[in-house]
Amino acid sequence: MLTAAGALALACAAAAAQAAPLPAPARAEVDALLARLQTSGCQFNRNGSWYSGAEAKDHLLRKLDYLERKDMVKNAEQFIDLGAAASSSSGKAYMVKCGAAAAVESKAWLTAELKAIRAR
Repeated sequence: MLTAAGALALACAAAAAQAAPLPAPARAEVDALLARLQTSGCQFNRNGSWYSGAEAKDHLLRKLDYLERKDMVKNAEQFIDLGAAASSSSGKAYMVKCGAAAAVESKAWLTAELKAIRAR
């Protein structure tokens, strides 16, 4: 017979088993992407408001944490697609604007940066 303490232990173990951090190589790529965004001098648009790269990094780290807790992300591309491309509340694409250049969708900007990271 399962005691209440045993049931609680099983429930906690099951919850912990569902949460899975990104594999180390993928986490290194995501960290490099977010560091580039933070130090780029570019602005990040989320739901009609512009934010600094540092603010964008903080926001995207919270989204990464959520995706990891739900075991929804296994690589940098999935992070970009599921967490860094659009608002989960409005569905609006995130945008990145660097200097006088036209704003581009964050998915395109981050994908190009990921390609550059992998090329080094």
